Amino acid sequence: LPLAADAEITMEANPGTVEADRFSAYQRAGINRISIGVQSFDPQKLERLGRIHGPDEAKRAAQLAEGLHLRSFNLDLMHGLPNQSLEEALSDLKQAIALNPPHLSWYQLTIEPNTLFGSRPPTLPDDDALWEIFEQGDRLLTAAGYQQYETSAYAKPGYRCEHNLNYWRFGDYLGIGCGAHGKLTQPDGRIVRTVKTRHPRGFMQGRYQEKQYEVDDAEKPFEYFMNRFRLLEAAPREEFARYTGLSEQTIRPQMDAAIAAGYVAESATHWQITEKGKLFLNSLLELFLAEE
Repeated sequence: LPLAADAEITMEANPGTVEADRFSAYQRAGINRISIGVQSFDPQKLERLGRIHGPDEAKRAAQLAEGLHLRSFNLDLMHGLPNQSLEEALSDLKQAIALNPPHLSWYQLTIEPNTLFGSRPPTLPDDDALWEIFEQGDRLLTAAGYQQYETSAYAKPGYRCEHNLNYWRFGDYLGIGCGAHGKLTQPDGRIVRTVKTRHPRGFMQGRYQEKQYEVDDAEKPFEYFMNRFRLLEAAPREEFARYTGLSEQTIRPQMDAAIAAGYVAESATHWQITEKGKLFLNSLLELFLAEE
């Protein structure tokens, strides 16, 4: 598969000792950006999350990534962890900033079904505490030279993640390997999503694809804006038709409602999610859900 000379090639890595020692080999294989799943620098929080690494290993992995002079590296960090205080959340963030990553993914823990936390939900910080964590954390990151460009992503100038940008701009991508998701717009405008077989055993037996389906026209507005409004940059209005194949008139009533509610600002060429829209993103997106 031919790649552009300046292609960004990211690998997700755990900060355990064994994986960190392989970073230089990954670089020789062509990896130029590493995303390290730190999650927290608190040993008790890491244990609660079921992580096998400790804070020292996480710091060593980040220092090793920086020393390789890669194109970039990212640290994944969670907040809103079980019984996490404001001070603990900000301590995690300060330790991450001290490692000087060009990119920081800082996202709130969400409880997913079919997980340990899903079956036995822990006590999480309440909404007021979560908002305080976000506000103070955002100020810390901004003061350290990071710019928020997506709901959960911060980067230093010039280091935004190319994959993230393509994904949230509703671009296409190939899903290759176990459990991978793909999205490909066909020449006739149909949007086809694919899901590869999750379990390696089935994959190795040749059952590569679990399912493939087309996105209905009625679903396209929600899918488009669910991605596009995660990005904080203004959305060119002409891109809606280009990426969905639908006329802007198909979503005019919903967009008018979003503007009237103060969720979105509209110019002759762009839509811009507002501060209120960011706070009430779910309410904004619900306007674009297909009617049953």
